Amino acid sequence: MKPAIFLDRDGTLNEEVDHLSDPELLILIPGAATAVARLNALGIPVVVVTNQSGIGRGRFQWSDFDAVMERMADLLGAEGARMDAIYVAPHHQEGQGEYAVADHPDRKPNPGMLQRAAEDHGLDLSRSWMIGDKSIDLEAGRRAGCKVALVLTGYGANVDGSGADLVAANLPEALEHILAQWP
Repeated sequence: MKPAIFLDRDGTLNEEVDHLSDPELLILIPGAATAVARLNALGIPVVVVTNQSGIGRGRFQWSDFDAVMERMADLLGAEGARMDAIYVAPHHQEGQGEYAVADHPDRKPNPGMLQRAAEDHGLDLSRSWMIGDKSIDLEAGRRAGCKVALVLTGYGANVDGSGADLVAANLPEALEHILAQWP
């Protein structure tokens, strides 16, 4: 089993856009693609774990999410970077149909997406990191047994980082510190 880097999407990998559903509005955080490419070159799995309640609440469709992720893959690919896996939690207490779940195990701050990724890909959560811009990202990582890093992009500047193992200005800076002490 090997360690991985788990990344929140909005506010961590890309600039925060409320309920991002238009691929043209996707802008990567400066340096994020290069940082992910570095992880790829080192053979470190990169797993995106993202709450997407807009799907569950009917604000946009899976096809919109897929289009955004396709654009992200293209932008990352232009820098020689890739995501190894993507896990999505569309559930929300105000969701519709099957997505109307108040406390789904996958929805952060619950650790379900990280745990499923670990099972699916043979990942060691105790040696992995979860990086995000919200307290729910940090809590999901902690509950999964990971170390956690808060980035100050997105909503991060307004989050209390006292419970984080690392607080960094952005994803590239966080990864620089993490790789300096990588298992």
